[in-house]
Amino acid sequence: MLKIAICDDCLQELSRISGLLGQYKAEKSVALKYDAFSSAIELLESMKRQAYDVLLLDVMMPGMDGISAAREIRGFDPAIKIIFLTSSSEFAVESYSVNAHYYLLKPCTDDRLFPVLDRIFLEKNRKSEYLNITQSSGIIRLHLGRVEYLEVCGKKVMFYFDDGSVKEIRGAICAFEEKLLCRDNFIKTHRSFIVNMEYIQSLNTHDVTTYTGKTVPISRLLYNQVKESYIQFLFLEKGVE
Repeated sequence: MLKIAICDDCLQELSRISGLLGQYKAEKSVALKYDAFSSAIELLESMKRQAYDVLLLDVMMPGMDGISAAREIRGFDPAIKIIFLTSSSEFAVESYSVNAHYYLLKPCTDDRLFPVLDRIFLEKNRKSEYLNITQSSGIIRLHLGRVEYLEVCGKKVMFYFDDGSVKEIRGAICAFEEKLLCRDNFIKTHRSFIVNMEYIQSLNTHDVTTYTGKTVPISRLLYNQVKESYIQFLFLEKGVE
């Protein structure tokens, strides 16, 4: 899921970009959510409550302009990709002072915006596709898109893949929780199990069943959270807002 914020004081441009994002989402069949703001103050208030991956930010706005807003945002979010919207390329140099990802000339059109989004999605997928694990024997690279679930067995963590293979890694499951549970598709179902929701075929109060027929337990205390997360995941996969 890519979360995008749009900020532009021109309501016509705000509507245009929202429409383009809706078009991109439909044409590319990607999980994308966007929120629109007509002022930098409104944007900053929202960013105190939730994080975004990408910000489409107008440079020239009354009150707090885009460059000033970007400087403030960089104070608490160094990772967000800021794409400036401007009617003049003269702001290109200044945009680099706040580590801007890109800038687009207005009016924003699909032939300008879509290639930028394509590159962002490609980069996001490349970063999230693999998990690199350092062991005494060397570095192990795991393809996360093919991992059905993880199980802790004593001092080892077993990675079960969609082709039936199993990879044994020495360590505790907590070592992988931070790297996996921050993703949209992994959920902890039990103190000893983490499941890739892309492979869940069905679930009940006791366990989940994967498409390959594997059964993974759900602890009683985690059932409601697992159920809610899975329902939300299904909606995101279908692109429903």
